[in-house]
Amino acid sequence: MKPTIAIIGGGPSALLLAAHLDPTLYTVTIYEQQKTLGRKFLVAGKGGFNLTHEGTVEDFVEHYVPRELLSSAIKAFTPSDLREWLAERGITTYIGSSGRVFPTQEIKPIEVLQAILDYLDQIGVSIKYQEQWTGWGTDGRFTFASGHTLEATHTVFALGGGSWRITGSDGHWLSILAGKGVRVSPFRAVNCGFSVAWDDDYLDSYSGQPIKNIEVTHDQVRSTGELTITDYGLEGNAIYAMSYSLQQALQESNTTVLTIDLKPMLTLNEITDRLTSSTLSISQTLIKKIKLSSVKLALLKSTLTKEEYLNIETLALRIKALPIQVSSPRSLDEAISTLGGVAPSALTRHLELTALPHHYCIGEMVDWFAPTGGYLLQGCFSMGVHLANYLNALGKNNSVQL
Repeated sequence: MKPTIAIIGGGPSALLLAAHLDPTLYTVTIYEQQKTLGRKFLVAGKGGFNLTHEGTVEDFVEHYVPRELLSSAIKAFTPSDLREWLAERGITTYIGSSGRVFPTQEIKPIEVLQAILDYLDQIGVSIKYQEQWTGWGTDGRFTFASGHTLEATHTVFALGGGSWRITGSDGHWLSILAGKGVRVSPFRAVNCGFSVAWDDDYLDSYSGQPIKNIEVTHDQVRSTGELTITDYGLEGNAIYAMSYSLQQALQESNTTVLTIDLKPMLTLNEITDRLTSSTLSISQTLIKKIKLSSVKLALLKSTLTKEEYLNIETLALRIKALPIQVSSPRSLDEAISTLGGVAPSALTRHLELTALPHHYCIGEMVDWFAPTGGYLLQGCFSMGVHLANYLNALGKNNSVQL
């Protein structure tokens, strides 16, 4: 009989792991607690199915924290490798203007998932549904809520993080692994919105409005894109990209300050010159000469005192670096992803748990961060393939020894 691999969880990292395991070496089974696979995979596609991002591998790995955890995985299965592999499954992709990679426009997210599932069926991967893992029995076998038990040569946990509980990422496994001596930490929301104490008048007029073409900075982390004013604060890709930095700061204090460059295409000197040379009122100059939108202009007015607004030097500085005090992140269920889970230090470079030999962890259940824009999914895909490569090599070596 061939050695067996049990994959517990059916998200993106699990799917790509199963797809790249050598079926001549292993019998592979996925155990999924939901009625279907890839529910969070499909949720990610609702706003446009951003599969990965273009760029060199060297630039790509710079977006991950900790970089060392994902570096080998990304190099083992690059964004280009992903696109080629999907194309072989009939899923063609294109690069959008922002560098994000999407399926070509006629291909729906469910079709991408189905193409992967069809391939798993072709190579003989078994899938067991409605199997919620509950830990180990007294005999050392894995137990499930259904009453099913099993043992496997290798076990891979791909149990997901703590966001979007409805998709199955409920984090119930944290205490189970901790009980086995695995280093874990509670989940924290990232790639999410953060609270801001807006002026009531500003909120009444601009809630739901986007602040476009800006650069946001926090603790030397910079992000370009846009933000959206919400009744609780700010959300949008520009704040998602620095949510790790914000969360780290909020571990030390109840609030932290980010700065918004409202006009990144103009230098401080250019803004100052336009304010100084204009014969229009300051507000008209900001609208007509500096091209600030109404939402940006109102944000300045609601943030600055009258004296600061009328002082050209101070106004120019604030246009280039407007401080905004933020506080708590949104709830886990509202977050796109989470920090926390299995500590990277609990894993070997092959993603094996040091406390549990022949047990591995991949995907969002491990404590790492990537911004939106394709980096999250690519990280999960790459971790799955990276582990598959290792297990395939291990299987071949064992076959030679036998």
